[in-house]
Amino acid sequence: MSDVQYKVLIGMEIHVQLGTRSKMFTGAANGAHPDHFNAPPNSIVDPVVLGMPGVLPVINKRAVEMAMMVGLALNCEIPGFTKWDRKSYYYPDLPKNYQISQYDLPLCGEGKMELPLADGSTKTVRIRRAHLEEDAGKLLHEGHAEFSQVDLNRAGTPLLEIVTEPDLTTPEEARLFGEELRRICRYLGVTQGIMQQGHMRFEPNINLHIVAEGKTWKTPISELKNLNSFRAVERSCAYEIQRQLAEWHAAGGASQEPTKKVPKFTLGWDDDKGVTVVQRSKEEAEDYRYFPDPDLVPVTVSAEWRERVRKDVVELPIQRRARYEKDYALTHKESAVLVEERGNAELFEAAIAAGGPARRVTNLMLGIASKTANERGVLLPELKIPAGTYASLAKMAEEGTVSATAAVTVFEELLSDPAGDPKKIAEARGLVQVRDVGATEAWVDQALAANPKAAEDYKTNPKKKQASLGFLRGAVMKASAGKADPKMVGELLEKKLNG
Repeated sequence: MSDVQYKVLIGMEIHVQLGTRSKMFTGAANGAHPDHFNAPPNSIVDPVVLGMPGVLPVINKRAVEMAMMVGLALNCEIPGFTKWDRKSYYYPDLPKNYQISQYDLPLCGEGKMELPLADGSTKTVRIRRAHLEEDAGKLLHEGHAEFSQVDLNRAGTPLLEIVTEPDLTTPEEARLFGEELRRICRYLGVTQGIMQQGHMRFEPNINLHIVAEGKTWKTPISELKNLNSFRAVERSCAYEIQRQLAEWHAAGGASQEPTKKVPKFTLGWDDDKGVTVVQRSKEEAEDYRYFPDPDLVPVTVSAEWRERVRKDVVELPIQRRARYEKDYALTHKESAVLVEERGNAELFEAAIAAGGPARRVTNLMLGIASKTANERGVLLPELKIPAGTYASLAKMAEEGTVSATAAVTVFEELLSDPAGDPKKIAEARGLVQVRDVGATEAWVDQALAANPKAAEDYKTNPKKKQASLGFLRGAVMKASAGKADPKMVGELLEKKLNG
């Protein structure tokens, strides 16, 4: 059927482990905090986590505030009243046989996020809700064919579940959304966002609206569970879209009756085989038997508290990108790289505040500094070079005190001596450019005398004109041992060659 068209609908459920020091409803250490990640299995549990008789949960205020920060960053409504609910289900990694969560009155209501796309445009993704809950433990299946082991270190970890409307329409958009949400959460400092450690888990919900012969079919909604890499998000969505389309065709395509109610299934993703695997039909809300938790008081969010938390919401990546492109004339790619990490962006802004020309600072940070940081596996601030030093070296390059090449040489020496003075290093290494017209003219005359054929080609062969000029400019720089000002060299060469 050549006239078959379809629309992809992808909604996302994202679980973010909040990096508080203690767990959601108890003082036990939180495994999502960097101090406790490598704790031995079942070593950061207590009677509350284990669901022992007679224990009572206590709300972690910092986790509530972190969740509010994310909600405010996503333009969510933060209601004045929210409560806790018990979500009942039996599973070995859930000691209480229920999870403390939120059902009808979540901490964060409707919102929206502006998603930057690959072509530089943006797309609005609506947020349905974001609610706070506790994480479950995890089952360890590796190494034992006949049984699984239970590790409850993760149980009780503060978990923010963010749910979007099905506004994403391609696998690439799903990946970009995950990447941007991770940036936002890391900027806010609510999580490290280390995917390999399970700090963020993604669950795309995918189905198709297929139009053929004037009718519309809706394929079953597939919820892909617990994806912990952006590559897996994109690949699994791409596979599932084609699987659903093929399944519709195999079932008879336009000859079958459109379904009135769309069922929902949960799927796993086999990353090695690149296929989705059906796990079970999806539970409905009534299957979890939600009811208000009798051990926890509701949370009242005052206007004063909400505004106090709002002050902790820093300028977000998409806002910084737009500002850098407007104020500093950066390209979309340059601004995207600079704002990828909050520490890098803050160092960039501090260097400009210290007087560094934006273009020169950008070139330094995205050039030799980023190359070195990537090789060392660190962020720019961890190179220990102060913002003022970036500013000084950028100004020296801008004023012509050193060439762009010499600036890189100075920076390389600063890497081993971050407290060094760029000007003194340049002077000691003989890298300070000579801007004396007389001296530069002498080097130009020397280069022209030594290379008469290049000078002749410039004057008589239009095809070789630019190449000859470049060759002669290099000859002058060599004659000056790199000390001549390249701009002055170019001007004097053209003056003499055209005179």
